[in-house]
Amino acid sequence: MALWLRTEFASSFLPFYLNMVSGHIRYSIPEEMKKGSLIGNVAQDLGLDLKRLRSGRARIVTGESIQYTELKTDKGILVVKERIDREQLCGDITPCSFSFEVILENPMELHQITVEITDINDHSPTFKRDKIHFEISEIANSGARFSLTSAEDPDVGVNGLREYFLTENDNFVLKQNSNADGKKYAEMVLQKPLDRETNPSLSLKLIAVDGGTPQRSGTVNIDITVLDANDNAPVFNQSVYKATVLENSPRDTYVTTVNASDADFGSNSVITYYFSDLNSGLSDLFMIDETTGVILITGSVDFEKDKKYELRIDAKDQGGLTDSSKVIIEVTDVNDNAPIISVMSFTSPVSEDSPSGTTIGIINVKDLDSGDNGQVNCKIEQNAPFKIKSNLRNYYTLVTDTVLDRESVSEYNITVVATDAGRPPLYTKRTFHLKVSDVNDNAPVFSQGVYNAFITENNSPGVSVLMLRARDPDENQNARISYILEDANIGGSPVSEYVSVNAESGVVHVVRSFDYEQIKQLVFVVKAQDGGSPPLSSNVSVKIMIQDQNDNPPQVLYPVQTGGSLVAEMVPRSADVGYLVTKVVAVDVDSGQNAWLSYKLQKATDRALFEVGLQNGEIRTIRQVTDKDPVKQRLTVIVEDNGQPSRSATVIVNVAVADSFPEVLSEFTDFTHDKEYNDNLTFYLVLALAVVSFLFITCLVVIISVKIYRWRQSRVLYHSNLPVIPYYPPRYSDTLGTGTLQHVYNYEVCRTTDSRKSDCKFGRAGSQNVLIMDPSSTGTMQRIQSEKSILDEPDSPIEVRGNMLSLVFVK
Repeated sequence: MALWLRTEFASSFLPFYLNMVSGHIRYSIPEEMKKGSLIGNVAQDLGLDLKRLRSGRARIVTGESIQYTELKTDKGILVVKERIDREQLCGDITPCSFSFEVILENPMELHQITVEITDINDHSPTFKRDKIHFEISEIANSGARFSLTSAEDPDVGVNGLREYFLTENDNFVLKQNSNADGKKYAEMVLQKPLDRETNPSLSLKLIAVDGGTPQRSGTVNIDITVLDANDNAPVFNQSVYKATVLENSPRDTYVTTVNASDADFGSNSVITYYFSDLNSGLSDLFMIDETTGVILITGSVDFEKDKKYELRIDAKDQGGLTDSSKVIIEVTDVNDNAPIISVMSFTSPVSEDSPSGTTIGIINVKDLDSGDNGQVNCKIEQNAPFKIKSNLRNYYTLVTDTVLDRESVSEYNITVVATDAGRPPLYTKRTFHLKVSDVNDNAPVFSQGVYNAFITENNSPGVSVLMLRARDPDENQNARISYILEDANIGGSPVSEYVSVNAESGVVHVVRSFDYEQIKQLVFVVKAQDGGSPPLSSNVSVKIMIQDQNDNPPQVLYPVQTGGSLVAEMVPRSADVGYLVTKVVAVDVDSGQNAWLSYKLQKATDRALFEVGLQNGEIRTIRQVTDKDPVKQRLTVIVEDNGQPSRSATVIVNVAVADSFPEVLSEFTDFTHDKEYNDNLTFYLVLALAVVSFLFITCLVVIISVKIYRWRQSRVLYHSNLPVIPYYPPRYSDTLGTGTLQHVYNYEVCRTTDSRKSDCKFGRAGSQNVLIMDPSSTGTMQRIQSEKSILDEPDSPIEVRGNMLSLVFVK
């Protein structure tokens, strides 16, 4: 691989803060090198170190669609990036090369690099036809020439087509010629006259070889048919024809006319015109009329691709004799290409404090036309604080003309117009969108001075309460606001244990569930801080007020509900209307209307006897107590708060309507039995309805039998001499004075089986005897002697609490 370079350097000083250094390097490499192959050490050849390449953001700029090379800035070398085919890149143009620029910034440097591609022998000569056929008259004169199809070899130089060989024969020799462009073509020259009677046809081979190493070749067969009696060949009136056409001429545009004459007569003088070289591809651009010799345009003629065309025309008569001529067509350029604007570098955004003359972009402008059609002028279209300067051929620099102010104009649309000098002129516009960056000179501002929010207790952890919103007139990072919860303590705990603030959105979330009964409000500070350097911030106070929820039912303090004893309030039968039986006392730990309690009588043995105060819970009589009122009265009082939804509690108050304690005892001793009886009442009613016909007669018999039995038992107890004397414990004193049972009684009870009317007799005063009733016993009395007061017994069946009487039954 041959590698050579030529380096040229030039430097110039440009005003408005722009320094430009330029150089030119030329490398030569063979085609078809592998990707990644070394082309040259750019850093060394330009005298640059690797740090400069990296800091200057060195990069390759090319106007082609394919970038064949790549700059390795870490090593400072230029390598092959894409496969390079010289024939595809340049065709038959020599020398073959392509150029590009290497741009460095801060300071600006521009270096042009040209890579020349040398040819290798990678193509064999080829013929477009498989065979060549000639019809030659036997009277053809010695020296007659017959044009042969040229071989095509895309390679150039020594690797291109070198010469032709014709297989050995007695009649023809090969003569080789070259066109003005250097292309070789061969003619077959008749050396010895033909004899149709001896050889009516000949088969020869034309071999084309190139000059490469190893040598490559191509072959085509030549078939010759010998004709009889045509002894004059056509002759062109000009050896060379010249014509001129405009590029982009429409199809069927006239180019020129060729003319040949034949001295023969009749059919032997009829001439046919055709292109002798079909390998050049010109048959796609031009056509020739076989009879008239008129040449027309059939394809697209582009001056930028080919400036001149050369055609070889053959004239052949009916006897097969031919003559050759050449047509040279020159293409005239027209202004059909608008300038092309390529952006080499563009910087956006630009800080508003940038000084005047700051470079914001470099552009390259090219026009493929030639002459005045390719001369380009650039300017900025609108009135803007920018100007454009030309520093190198086809390169322009866009710089600021004044100091920018983002608060006045935050962005610009800069339109650059490139116009050529053609007639009519063509132009191209390229708009650059430039943003002006801000400096951090504004602190965030909250939309409110104080934020207030409400949340109901028993909330779910993580729920959002409110969104804080602050605005910063700056932009980008300077306007990016972060919300920060300032450190503080609430009730001895960090505020972060109660709330959190989303740093991006400013949404305040509660971290845990709140209980209004424990904490009523939270007050903390949130800081809004922007992302500038240094950052600016502002604070705002946030107050979260916790609202009460009806989450606690009322709690009944009095009367106390116990599971092992029965509590009863005694009402004398002489009680007047409005008599205070007792008072239901309840509390609700909630607040506000959730703690407003109301008392209602839900269920009562006799609703017409008692009422409950709606606000104070006092149970009073609403009529005069009569002897017909049952002794045992059971009231169900519901205590309800005013919350939504409301919560309630129920308390059962047992009231004894009696003037004496023994009268109360006979009713309440079987209370447990009655409760069980009432609980199963529904079942008995359903069962009774099912068998009512059967049980009717049975019930009558049972009721009569029971009445007789109870009557007999009551007579026995009535005639007994057992005294019933009330007993007052020695250490008892009545201190309240407001209850209905002001003393504790000691009594004896005689109980029989199923004794709903068991009699009680009070013992003598000072007696310390206690009678415990066992429901499972069958008429048996157990007497317990005690030396101590009944109130001192831990398991006493009678318990006095103020004005309440509690009876305890042993099961």
